[in-house]
Amino acid sequence: MLAQLPPALQKLQLPLRLRLWDGHEFNFGPTPSVTIVVKDPTLVAEFTHPSLDLLGSAFVEGRLELEGSINEAIRVCDELSQALVEDEDSTPPRVHHDKATDAESISYHYDLSNDFYQLWLDHDMAYSCGYFETGEESLDEAQQAKFRLLCRKLRLKPGEYLLDVGCGWGGLARFAAREFGVKVFGITLSKEQLKLARERVKAEGLQDKVDLQLLDYRDLPQDGRFDKIVSVGMFEHVGHANLREYCEILSRAVRDGGLVMNHGITSKHTDGRQVGRGAGEFIDRYVFPNGELPHLSMMTAEISEAGLEVVDVESLRLHYARTLEHWSQRLEHKLEAAAKQVPEQALRIWRLYLAGCAYAFAHGWINIDQILATKPHADGSLELPPTRADIYR
Repeated sequence: MLAQLPPALQKLQLPLRLRLWDGHEFNFGPTPSVTIVVKDPTLVAEFTHPSLDLLGSAFVEGRLELEGSINEAIRVCDELSQALVEDEDSTPPRVHHDKATDAESISYHYDLSNDFYQLWLDHDMAYSCGYFETGEESLDEAQQAKFRLLCRKLRLKPGEYLLDVGCGWGGLARFAAREFGVKVFGITLSKEQLKLARERVKAEGLQDKVDLQLLDYRDLPQDGRFDKIVSVGMFEHVGHANLREYCEILSRAVRDGGLVMNHGITSKHTDGRQVGRGAGEFIDRYVFPNGELPHLSMMTAEISEAGLEVVDVESLRLHYARTLEHWSQRLEHKLEAAAKQVPEQALRIWRLYLAGCAYAFAHGWINIDQILATKPHADGSLELPPTRADIYR
């Protein structure tokens, strides 16, 4: 059996067992916690350079199987990759983002199946980072806390007009209307999200307060009609080349003195390049086609150039690691039901994606930031209290 493995693999000491298609096994350490079952004989030669993209793609395509918990598999496969692959950061060519391309990308990710997402998201289907004030909150509690935090940072007041860019299934829009008395205009490019979101608005009797539309952000009214703007999990889809336009549109859409909240995933690297050893390539190929993560500095620069003033920034990286742990665990507990909702390959992708992203956020490969900005009045005055103490009362 040993002679069948490339020399580089024979020297490793990992909690990993390799089982070949013919039943032969090799343990890389004394107490394997994960078994990689190789189904495709040609895969063994590729194990001399086991990038995270290679390992993830092989699992998605059924060339290998994983035995053991998905979280432990992610950890051990990362150790395997670290041992044999240089940590080179990839810089893919910038993606051209137009309305058709963005609509197709959004549909690929979000129109998978509402029933599938309902299996592992919270009741309001908030597909974004929760807020764990103590660390002991349930997923539902953490998502409600996130909604409340966003609304308090925006200092929402009854009667104000809120724009929700990328409103998803409408959880935040309904929360803001119900709990803070605002009128909400929300937009999404996902037809499946919009259908369910509108059903929930109607079920809660909020039709007079919440208006949700299928609309590209580039088609938003830019006449300063909105008092406040919130954008959650949106700028990751905009693309580096379009960030300036995106921020300028939001700046023109909000009134003087209004507030704009951008809550989104940010890159570890200042130039926005992907993390190394193939993790970024895997996500781009299978999960978020055409997604590009800006660094915090890139995002704040574009916000500033658009005439908005950044007034507060908060990293929620470890909150997102915890959120993803919840999502991953909930999906793992409902694999049988999930298999009835989506194709086998899609389920493999999402199992890896959720567990892998929990690992990535926990280890600082990527970040997530809430960036609050305001549009100053012509004389430079702001409509903000002198401190942020009011947010946490």
